[in-house]
Amino acid sequence: MLRFAAVVLVGALSAVGAAGAVVKFDPSREASAANVQLATTPVSNRATPAQVTKGADGHYWATADVDGSAIRFLVDTGATAVALTATDAQRLGLDLSRLTYGVPVTTADGKTMAAQVKLRSVTIAGARVENVDALVLQSGLETSLLGMSYLGRLSSFEATRTALILKP
Repeated sequence: MLRFAAVVLVGALSAVGAAGAVVKFDPSREASAANVQLATTPVSNRATPAQVTKGADGHYWATADVDGSAIRFLVDTGATAVALTATDAQRLGLDLSRLTYGVPVTTADGKTMAAQVKLRSVTIAGARVENVDALVLQSGLETSLLGMSYLGRLSSFEATRTALILKP
């Protein structure tokens, strides 16, 4: 129970402290959100947990291999999905002009629109998840966020005083 409370507290602090954190989808979009198919591809069977060291600012920062490119993320358990900045989306080879920004989202900076994308794989220190749902935000996001569409597909994750442990 204490471990759960620690994870909830870290998530709350991350969501509050992270500029641009995605906190919810627009309720008017619930009907279309219900039509989104969630990925069910399992996480790789790596036995050794991955570790993300806590930064000096108290947040967990992770560099992930996303579809073969290195992307720096702020780990945000309050974010529903992996959220990409426009710059990081372009780094992944996504053509921003061809994306459909039809998903309203609320960030710490206010409301904006996002485009749904599917990432082939996201790997952090060996903890690999395939077919990850993600959003590319049109504006209002300074740092890409590693949200629950990745974290929720792990067998577990645990926040300690010094690190975030990712268990595939």
